[in-house]
Amino acid sequence: MKDLFEFYPPITILKDEPLSNYTYTKTGGKADYLIFPKNPTEVKVILDWVNDQSIPLTVIGNASNLIVKDGGIRGLVMILSEMNQIIQLDQQQIQAQSGALLADVAAFARDVTLSGLEFACGIPGSIGGAIFMNAGAYGGEMADVVYQVDAITRQGEFVTYDLDACQFSYRHSFFQDQGDIILAVRYQLHEGECDAIQAVMTELTQLRESKQPLEYPSCGSVFKRPPGHFTGKLIQEAGLQGYRIGGAEVSRKHAGFIVNVDQATATDYVDLIHYIQAVIWDQFQVRLEPEVRIIGEDQE
Repeated sequence: MKDLFEFYPPITILKDEPLSNYTYTKTGGKADYLIFPKNPTEVKVILDWVNDQSIPLTVIGNASNLIVKDGGIRGLVMILSEMNQIIQLDQQQIQAQSGALLADVAAFARDVTLSGLEFACGIPGSIGGAIFMNAGAYGGEMADVVYQVDAITRQGEFVTYDLDACQFSYRHSFFQDQGDIILAVRYQLHEGECDAIQAVMTELTQLRESKQPLEYPSCGSVFKRPPGHFTGKLIQEAGLQGYRIGGAEVSRKHAGFIVNVDQATATDYVDLIHYIQAVIWDQFQVRLEPEVRIIGEDQE
């Protein structure tokens, strides 16, 4: 990556960086190189360079719903956490760069008395990751509040997508299929009252804290909700709550979570996910599809 340093020295690049320093599970192997662009221009510089050099590029968000395998990721990994500006555009719209935390954007909306993002106050992901996954909670999801998304294609072309073009569905978006890198999101909200917005956020925060195992590292909700079923209830009824592989355990507080209770590895997580899927299929003939994104290489 020396050539990239020389080509564009302001960009921060780390070599052989453990991704366990960034994932919410505290697991994962090393990135060959990890890079932190500060603006869309730097993202384009990186894209042009990796395309010219034929180097693989992986983009990750806040790594809250992500498992990086123990073999790590080859090539270049990009994290957009330094692109985190949030601004108000007009009376009912705010814009957030993709590296901004969803909880911070929800708080910003409250402070300018705009309602609509209360459901997102406890989601730990970044804006980019939230759009990529169509993140949601407590009856709301990104598709409900997005007006448009600014992105850059893997070929380095800046593009803007309206709501329909994002093709949102349950935990899915256009960006999972196309690979465009999300740069910023414009939200369409509605005017509210600060105390009322905060009251909803406080209620949802208390609900989340009472039900989710926030005291342990985890990757959030592991599986998508299968049609006609509740994932946590299925896992509970299968007798898997508290089941452990290595240091990864099915949470005793919420069966839809896998927590790192004792120096778990990513392999522990992946093996436990596969075990849960096999048991649920065997007992209920229900296929559990991971909501968590699993990337990287197996350890040799």
